[in-house]
Amino acid sequence: MSNSKIHFEISERKVLLRLFDLLFIGLALYGLSHISGFDYFRIDEQNWRWFVVLVIYIMVFGTIFELYDLQKSSKLETVTGTIILTVSVTVLVYLLTPYYTPSLPENRIQILYFYLAILVGLLVWRITYINVIASPRFYKRVLLIGETSNIETIIASLKLADPNYQIIGFINCEDEKEAPVNLKSVKKFEQDDIYHVIQTESINEIVVALYNSDPITSSVYVNLISLLERGVTIREYTQVYEEMAYRVPVQFIGKDFYKFFPFSKQNKNKLYLAYRRIFDVILSLFGILVGLLLLPFILIGNLLGNRGALLYTQQRVGKNGNTFTIYKYRSMVTNAEAHGAVWAEKNDSRVTKFGRFLRVSRLDELPQFINILKGEMSLIGPRPERPVFVNELSQIIPFYHTRHIVKPGLTGWAQVKARYGSSVDDSLVKLQYDLYYIKHRSFILDFNIIIKTLSTIIFFRGQ
Repeated sequence: MSNSKIHFEISERKVLLRLFDLLFIGLALYGLSHISGFDYFRIDEQNWRWFVVLVIYIMVFGTIFELYDLQKSSKLETVTGTIILTVSVTVLVYLLTPYYTPSLPENRIQILYFYLAILVGLLVWRITYINVIASPRFYKRVLLIGETSNIETIIASLKLADPNYQIIGFINCEDEKEAPVNLKSVKKFEQDDIYHVIQTESINEIVVALYNSDPITSSVYVNLISLLERGVTIREYTQVYEEMAYRVPVQFIGKDFYKFFPFSKQNKNKLYLAYRRIFDVILSLFGILVGLLLLPFILIGNLLGNRGALLYTQQRVGKNGNTFTIYKYRSMVTNAEAHGAVWAEKNDSRVTKFGRFLRVSRLDELPQFINILKGEMSLIGPRPERPVFVNELSQIIPFYHTRHIVKPGLTGWAQVKARYGSSVDDSLVKLQYDLYYIKHRSFILDFNIIIKTLSTIIFFRGQ
C-alpha cells in the first residue's frame, strides 16, 4: 500500500549515536596504535579491559554533558562544544585511574595523541550523523487526521518534540463546515484523497488527534480500518506525543482519561518502594553531611550577601494533599511577600546576589534532605507546591491534583526537563512531565533523572 521512505525512530537514533560513538573511537585508537608509534592504549585480547573502562567513562560523561540529546546532536554548532567537554573530562578521569587503565606513558605527547584520537573519532561520526541520519532524507513523514480545533497547536508541539518528525499534511475528520479552516503550517487534504496522499507523499505513519471519537465521520472511520488492515501504521496523538516529548499532554485528554493514567504499576511494587525509601535515607544522610561541611561557607555568604535569617520555612503540599513544612536556605530579601504570595520568576528582583548563587548551584535546597529523612519528601518526585498555588492551579489545569499521589521530590523529571515554573502555562508543562514520571517511574528513569540533575548543577541551570 505505502511507498514509505526509510526513517529512524527516536530510540533508534539514540542507539546509533552511542553505538557508533564507540565504534569510531575504537577505530581511531586502533588505527593510531598500528600506524604510528602510539603504544599508550592498545586494543587487543590482553588489554580489552582498558577499552571497557573507556566505554563506561564515555557513556557516563556523555550523558551528563548531554552528548546524546537529539536536539543538540542534530546541529554541529551545538554538539561540538559538548564533544570537546565530554572528551576532555573523560581523558582526564581516565588518566587519573591508572589501576583500571594503562600506566602513564613516559612520552607525554602520547596523552595528546590519545585525546586527539577520541576527539577526531567522535567529530567524524557526528558530522556523518548530522549530514546523513539527521538529514531530511530520513525524516519520518506523517499524515495528521483530526479536528480543526487546536490543530495548529498539535502540529507545533510535534515539530518541537522531534526535529526529524515531518508533518506532511492534515485531513479534517469532521463533517465539512461552511467556513473551512485554512492552515498556515501544513497542507490540507480532502478526506477522499487519503489513499492517494499516502502513496504519493511516502507517508510512514498516520496520527489521529481527537479529543473524543464523536466528530469522526463514518467514511474516515472506514478508511482508517482499511488502512490498518493493509499494514499502515496508525497511532493516537497523545501516545505519540508522550513517547516523543516524555510528557503527558493532559490538555488533550478527554473523557477516557483513565486510559492514559495506569499509575498502579510501580506505586504497588513493594520492592521498588522499599528501594526508594532505603535510597532516600542513605542519600539524605549523605546530603546532610555535605550540608554540614558547607555550612560555614554558606553562613559567611549569608552574613555578607543576604543579611538576615539563614533558613526559610514554608508550607508545601505533599503526598495525598497533606501539607508539611519545607526547609530551604533563604535566597530572597526579607519580607519578600509582604503583600501576599507571588509567583517566583526568572531573574526575580527579590533574589539577593548570594541567593542567586545558592539557586543556580541548587545549594539552597540542601536543608530539604531533612524533609527526605523525615519521609515528607523523596529524592525524586514532583516538586512540592504551595497550597495557595495548588488551589489556584487545580481550578485551571485538569488532573493537577494527580501529581500528589506520590511523594514530592528534591529533584524530578519536570525539574530537569522544563524551565522554572513562573506562570500557569509553565505549571501545565511541568505537570505534563510530572505525570509522565508517575506513569513510567522506574529504576532506569530515576537514574536518568539523577544524571540530568548533575547536568543541571554543572551548567548552573538552577533558578
